[in-house]
Amino acid sequence: MNTVKPYRGRFAPSPTGPLHLGSLFTAVGSWLMARQAAGKWMIRIEDIDPPREIKGAAQAQIECLKAFGMESDEPILWQSQRSERYREVLQKLMAGGNAFECFCSRADVIEHGGIHRFCVAKNAEKHPAIRLRIPDITIGFDDRFQGRFSQMLGTEVGDMVIKRADGFWAYQLAVVVDDADQGITDVVRGRDLLDSTPKQIYLQGLLGFRTPHYAHLPLVRDEAGNKLSKSMSSCPVDPGDPMPALRQVWQCLCQSPEDWPQERSPERALRQAIARFDAMKILSHSQMPTL
Repeated sequence: MNTVKPYRGRFAPSPTGPLHLGSLFTAVGSWLMARQAAGKWMIRIEDIDPPREIKGAAQAQIECLKAFGMESDEPILWQSQRSERYREVLQKLMAGGNAFECFCSRADVIEHGGIHRFCVAKNAEKHPAIRLRIPDITIGFDDRFQGRFSQMLGTEVGDMVIKRADGFWAYQLAVVVDDADQGITDVVRGRDLLDSTPKQIYLQGLLGFRTPHYAHLPLVRDEAGNKLSKSMSSCPVDPGDPMPALRQVWQCLCQSPEDWPQERSPERALRQAIARFDAMKILSHSQMPTL
């Protein structure tokens, strides 16, 4: 009996600014891998951190992706509309003794070595965060691009926040629930999220969720070796002239410039690029890609 599920991937930007070249690199990489597997590719907007969000950024990101030839195969999932589902999962974790209220501040945790092992709060009058109770356990997995990666959760991570003291949902809870509910089989994202994966795998196990396959792309850096990110105010891509950025991203995916389709339309270029894309070249590339 064939138990292999059809490929389902996703790209999940947070609306904290316009898409930059590093974001486009991840979007194109995840899109090509989904298309090459004859699978689905979805867009998810991770809008659960209002203090950091920029008004209109999410819609601008969606329109930018469309201009670059990429649209979600299913209705876009907005995390801000998922509070009831997250609350349901949180209640299950609390009822099972796997999550607890914690009044520790960052200063409290830092004072005790930076790893939360038990509540040591000096002030229990403020609103509590909700933490996941983490045992002394090692979680490892095989990443498509980064190889074997393991983490001792008890000593390297500690009890992680799954609902913040300000009332907002934490990324680690939301991403696990959303990946499960969307049936994501393959997560393609940047290497900066590699050390989040064992935490997410542990939470998936507690909730009885299937663990996706993971492929963490190398980080794209500028000529000075700095990671391209919104926090560095990296130059946004131009949706009015998508082809130069697409050619750059193609090369950063370790693909030969000669293999990039000579098309003026981003949609046609990407469709032709599917057959020419070779993910094995990313595996054999020893240096971080540079834009």
